[in-house]
Amino acid sequence: MEKIDSIGIVGGGPAALFVVKHLISENIYPNTLYIFEKGTRLGAGMPYSREGADVEHVANVSANELPELPENFSSFIKRKPYPNHPDFSDYHNINEYKVIPRLILGDYLEEQFKLLLKSAGKMGVHVKIHTETTVTDIRKKGDFFEIITDKNEIYDCSATIICTGHHWPKKNEGSINGWYDSPYPPSKFSGPTNYPIAIRGTSLTAVDAIKTLARLNGKFSEKDDETVYTLNEESRNFSLTLFSKRGYLPALRFHSEGSAFSEGWIMSQEEIYDYKKNNGGFVDLDYVFERNFKQPLRKKNEKFYNEIKDLSIEDFVKKMLSIREELDSFELFKAEYYEAQKSIERHQTIAWKETLSAFSYAINYPAKHFSAEDMLRMRKTLLPLISVIIASLPQSSYKEIIALYNKGLISLVSVSDDSSVEPSDEGIVYHYTDSHTGDQKSDHYKMYIDAIGQQPVNFNDIPFRSLREEGFISSGYLKFKDSHIGQVQFEEDSRKILRMDDENYYLRVDGLNINDYFQALDYYGKATENLFIMSVPFIAGLNPDYSGLDFCDTAGKRVAISLKPDVIADKVVS
Repeated sequence: MEKIDSIGIVGGGPAALFVVKHLISENIYPNTLYIFEKGTRLGAGMPYSREGADVEHVANVSANELPELPENFSSFIKRKPYPNHPDFSDYHNINEYKVIPRLILGDYLEEQFKLLLKSAGKMGVHVKIHTETTVTDIRKKGDFFEIITDKNEIYDCSATIICTGHHWPKKNEGSINGWYDSPYPPSKFSGPTNYPIAIRGTSLTAVDAIKTLARLNGKFSEKDDETVYTLNEESRNFSLTLFSKRGYLPALRFHSEGSAFSEGWIMSQEEIYDYKKNNGGFVDLDYVFERNFKQPLRKKNEKFYNEIKDLSIEDFVKKMLSIREELDSFELFKAEYYEAQKSIERHQTIAWKETLSAFSYAINYPAKHFSAEDMLRMRKTLLPLISVIIASLPQSSYKEIIALYNKGLISLVSVSDDSSVEPSDEGIVYHYTDSHTGDQKSDHYKMYIDAIGQQPVNFNDIPFRSLREEGFISSGYLKFKDSHIGQVQFEEDSRKILRMDDENYYLRVDGLNINDYFQALDYYGKATENLFIMSVPFIAGLNPDYSGLDFCDTAGKRVAISLKPDVIADKVVS
């Protein structure tokens, strides 16, 4: 096997781990493998380290859902038990279906990365690890890349894979008292808050904030098989208000019959290109919905399939969300908990939810071949439902939220699109129109936390200036199938639409343009050879949804395959 001279991986979290896994599985052994990580550890990344979690935070995956790694999770616990965690103190008693505390999962991933790097070393790869090192720029110089660090060091690499992970920029945090642009790291909240707090969002990011703040102001305990919450004496005025545009709380974990997250289940590249050839150059959203949701659902639950088989995407979403709009969010939350518990106790899945979760993963790959119309349609209709269902909130987190609710310490306000937050002399003001009453309100808070979750990084905010300015990366675009619709959209908001001429309009999506191998596309739509982007915030526009470690595993495999000498990865997305 001909060796690649050197590979540089920028970022050392889970994405980098799975790239290395697949470099080994595909027998790709460069002379030198550089890994640049701004933190102190490899493998854990932000979500599974102190940068994104504390002891109270749990993952929304269990051991049986983890992608294959050198050592299974039970064997890891056998080697390294956790006496302070009863569920993970003895490998004999491990429940493979129980969610894992995030810090323990981080330790596991770190150990697996060490094993993989050791395997690479045995195959003659010189592994050069640079922790506490930030890559400040990447320059393309002929057939190689210069990776430049904050220590003014330059490393030459034949291929570069960007795996920088989560990105939480600070806009007002630090300059406005009481304003937090994210709840990470949780250690920045260090004491009680004897006053009401506003939290924007109801995603898993918001749940992280809730769990952290609740523990700083009181304690949870178990009483008669119920979780109860007791406020600390110095926190009598503590409360949490969640502000949400839709007013939906995340769906809960249920019994899953098995992961559908595999290359074989999604549309292959051959199928995508054959379909485009016969359908005007696009993959149709309706086709993908039929192929990757309705037909798999038919095999799991034909009765439910027959109820929805003739519904359009819009009508299906309306049907599934109607109950969320009719019932109080917390009362529905309780009802869904009992449904999920029944699913777990009986080892019976909730077919439509499981299939929709798998669909949300599968849709990433054909999405970059959608028309602009279908991408807009998907974001407006499907993603609001998908984002709720795939949250897979662990039951322990539900119990804590309900304990707060039962004490009257947490509430949810559904707001319209025109809501805004601003600092004032009296603290922070949340301006909004109540979606239920139509009343316009301005509420004052001493603390505000933005917790809507990871947002895409726009092209101009990508930190590698040389790649931007020299055109080796480019903004993501999707063409309008109907030029008239493109024209109408252009007239409504020209900032989001690119007009080439009267017949060609393009939707500008967040982040960067990539092909099916996660290769960066340059200004002319041509793949930049040996430059790959797996950082989700950088590619979220064309990868509208992702599934954590499973996403890293699949993407890592595609990157590794494209680096094989017998694979021509220099393709243009057409």
